[in-house]
Amino acid sequence: MPNTADTGSDAPIDVTPLLDDPYPAYAALREAGPVHRITAADGNPAWLVTRYDDVRSALADPRLSLDKRHAAPGGYQGFSLPPALDANLGNMDPPDHTRIRRLVVKAFTPRRVEALREPVRKTADALLDAMAERGRADLIADFAGPLPITVICDLLGIPHRDRRDFLAWSDALITPDPSRPGLMKEAVGAMQEFYTGLIAAKRAEPGDDLLSDLIAVRDDPAAGEGAGEGSERLSEDELTSLAFLLLFGGYENTVHLIGNAVLTLLDHPDQLRQLQRNPAELPAAVEEFLRYDGPGPLSLRRFPKEDLEIGGVRIAAGETVLLAIASANRDPARFADPATFDRGRDRSGHLALGHGIHYCLGAPLARMETVIALEALLGRFPELRLDVPRGDVRHRRALRSRGLISLPVAF
Repeated sequence: MPNTADTGSDAPIDVTPLLDDPYPAYAALREAGPVHRITAADGNPAWLVTRYDDVRSALADPRLSLDKRHAAPGGYQGFSLPPALDANLGNMDPPDHTRIRRLVVKAFTPRRVEALREPVRKTADALLDAMAERGRADLIADFAGPLPITVICDLLGIPHRDRRDFLAWSDALITPDPSRPGLMKEAVGAMQEFYTGLIAAKRAEPGDDLLSDLIAVRDDPAAGEGAGEGSERLSEDELTSLAFLLLFGGYENTVHLIGNAVLTLLDHPDQLRQLQRNPAELPAAVEEFLRYDGPGPLSLRRFPKEDLEIGGVRIAAGETVLLAIASANRDPARFADPATFDRGRDRSGHLALGHGIHYCLGAPLARMETVIALEALLGRFPELRLDVPRGDVRHRRALRSRGLISLPVAF
């Protein structure tokens, strides 16, 4: 990684090394300076913030907006979503963000998440039963992927017949295929049609699920009582976008977290054996998995509402700011020997799930699913091992997400 732009040079840095081998590239950038000018995945310039203190402060800085209306003209492009999918929490600031988050946060309270523990374990065991008959598996396709999609679809009330299509659409969004430039647009169109139809069906026949509850909030004229007139209402686009965000986010982050965690343990067989002997240590281990190789290397892009400084670098209002979570979580100024996987370290303060008002809504569920997945997997297959040479294991080439294409294992 070139050692440039440490004080805001106009020469953008190529992000290719961050796609191919991100942690050494982030280490070089972090050492060179706190903020760098890069060319983002959409071909437009952006500022990349690399050091822990700066990233943590920026995550909670109200001057940095998620609302694209604060983007400078001709700057940020990104992938354009239709309004029915774009009006979600990832594009909102208070007060809209506060209003919508309040409506859905009750679905992810510790009490409600705990009630899902037994169904999650049953799903995990059923997936492992199917794997056991073959003696080998692709852990992503056969376990780490189906588990979270089953959980979040059950929570939202999405029929089984639609889940395979959703996985295909999600893959098209997570890792675009350069040889098929229209595939992402097709996936977005299919998703919008799917959510519109699903909401119409739930309106006609509500179920005992989160999506039916949100539709009731949208349609009930008295939904805002006790909190100010109309304060708790959802627009139709907000309802559709919220369903999209919950389903997509609930799948993407958890499948990557489980896959990365298993690969980390296969790379550290002594730690794997220790956790097999002491599964009660898994909740603490998950925090180190999140810090060491989390599913989200970058935060959602932000736009300064006013000119400001980050790490001594002046950034103009409206420019795109990317916060390097993966770099911050391996900053030696915050974590000793950060490139080492160490379950015994002080992991408090890692930023894998965010910080501030945009902290990951589904964090309790993702943690619980990962603990149960690992507990079931390690207990069932004590001789778990890679079924291909280590060099053949590949991550998706995506700047914003960190996940495995496949993970062939034998047992």
